[in-house]
Amino acid sequence: MEDPGYPPTWHALSAAGAELHAVPVDRAGLNVAAGVAAAPRARLAFVTPSHQYPLGVTLSMGRRLELLAWARQAGAWIVEDDYASEFRYSGPPLAALQGLDGGERVIYVGTLNKALFPGLRLGYMVAPRSLAAALAKARQLIDRQPPTLTQAVLLDFMESGQFAAHVRRRRLAYRTQRDALAEALRDRLSHRLEIDVPDQGMHLMAFLKDGGDDVAVEAAAAARGVTARAIGPLYRQAPARPGLMLGFTGSAARSMAGGVARLAQAFADLEAGT
Repeated sequence: MEDPGYPPTWHALSAAGAELHAVPVDRAGLNVAAGVAAAPRARLAFVTPSHQYPLGVTLSMGRRLELLAWARQAGAWIVEDDYASEFRYSGPPLAALQGLDGGERVIYVGTLNKALFPGLRLGYMVAPRSLAAALAKARQLIDRQPPTLTQAVLLDFMESGQFAAHVRRRRLAYRTQRDALAEALRDRLSHRLEIDVPDQGMHLMAFLKDGGDDVAVEAAAAARGVTARAIGPLYRQAPARPGLMLGFTGSAARSMAGGVARLAQAFADLEAGT
């Protein structure tokens, strides 16, 4: 698993009895060579290649091919969590691992939580044929009666073209909101934060330039009414780089400057010891 990575996935796999190995992430995504060296007999890799959680980096094409080659050679599986892949703001769409693989070693999963809303409780999976029967049986045991009416309505929504239109509108809006947040951060907090503006996803990373306590910043920001998720606690073995996850899709572009002003006040509160 990626390090840092998504804690619920770590906990779910651990609860299922998996022996987990944390693999460092750099600017090119999961370090495949480091993962193979640390766990040469691994049976599965879990990755978020389009927009790594939480760092927001994209798994490079070289790393994608390297990971696929490992899976084929080792007879292992890759779970590709392609969350927020719909929201790419520049360049062509990224090639999914599942598409590059030809459907042999990759289990592609996602939900509609971000493209639509979590209340739908709908997800999807594209699995290799060799696993389809076992996965369908497991799905029946987990939830025998999925919401067929909701799925039928969603199918109509997609087939009518409205889903694609909705995603296009959201993509344009989110890009505007991303740029507004990045501009406000540079204007008010460039002396404190290194801003990493992503080409994809729904949050950006702001790393603490002084290497300070991101958990303390998170608490101070919450006291000022700002949600800024510290990433330090998301690391397991790799050296932690203090930083804040800042979402930009839940607020209008015009409100970004006010939110960043409150975040600046939170930094001032920490300096003052309040």
